[in-house]
Amino acid sequence: MPSLPPKTLNLALQGGGSHGAFTWGVLDRLLEDEDLKIEGISGTSAGAMNAAALLQGHCKGGNKGAREALDKFWTGVGEIAGFGASQQNVLGQMLGNWTSDFSPTAMIADAWSRAFSPYQINPFNFNPLRELLEKMIDIDAIRACNAIKVFVCATNVENGRPRIFNREELTIDALMASGCLPFTFQAVEIDGKPYWDGGYVGNPAIFPLIYECESPDVAVVQVNPLVRTGVPDTPSEIINRLNEISFNSALIGEMRAVAFVQRLVEEDHLKSAEVARLKNMNMHLISAEDEMRKLGASSKLNANMDFLLKLKQIGRVAADAWLKVNRDAIGVNSTVDIHTTFLD
Repeated sequence: MPSLPPKTLNLALQGGGSHGAFTWGVLDRLLEDEDLKIEGISGTSAGAMNAAALLQGHCKGGNKGAREALDKFWTGVGEIAGFGASQQNVLGQMLGNWTSDFSPTAMIADAWSRAFSPYQINPFNFNPLRELLEKMIDIDAIRACNAIKVFVCATNVENGRPRIFNREELTIDALMASGCLPFTFQAVEIDGKPYWDGGYVGNPAIFPLIYECESPDVAVVQVNPLVRTGVPDTPSEIINRLNEISFNSALIGEMRAVAFVQRLVEEDHLKSAEVARLKNMNMHLISAEDEMRKLGASSKLNANMDFLLKLKQIGRVAADAWLKVNRDAIGVNSTVDIHTTFLD
């Protein structure tokens, strides 16, 4: 009996600081499935770095190499950030939200970031993450490998538009730009243009996967909670919720556009030749919103290795549960109701 062809899937990876270790776990579980083929990956911030590590490892050693490269990258993140002000104190860990909200050092650092810009606090623009990327990411190998399409999103500071770097354009600067938080780091200049974190305009960007990939299936790996009940009433809670809303807004907008086109195609409203260019996308969502909602927003800056491994395990469990229920739907139909999840 002939074996069935592999299922083909595109991945859209959200950013979210150290919460990107959740995506590490999702990818680790998906890569265990040798009959699942990844055609393209769109990533922002931590999602972009996950994509770069995966592709580098995949080009050199297939799925096994990709898993090993992701492990190596996140272990490096834990090592360089092991003693920073962002680390949660004992009380934060006991409360289970892994935040640094009760750390005096973190409070001082936060206050300084609101009073002074990174151009004043860090005039030499030192960033240990750049050193890690330069050490662990082989850009030349990634650019020479066509096994998986990669799209990295950054925000053009001057016009507010997304800049998508494809695999051939990928650089360490592009990865740094995709994760450049403006209150923490100086804008990253590429080709004479300044860039900030891509999450403001595409977290992650879906449209490159629609236009540049053959597969109609896109799985969004969601890091940032869409829903958080109650009204935030402290300055930090207000700022944190505003950030969550901001970093989800572009995704919601793209999902609205996908839903609109799906309805036009399904209801046969389009009659012109242009309809042939439109794909009826199969959208999927891999998330653990209940688990991620429990985590304090400042835990996105916590790179304690125990915390990263906890997030990885949450991601593996979420991906395993999704595969068990939805694997057969890949290539057939959507498994997420866009209206219920993103719009209503």
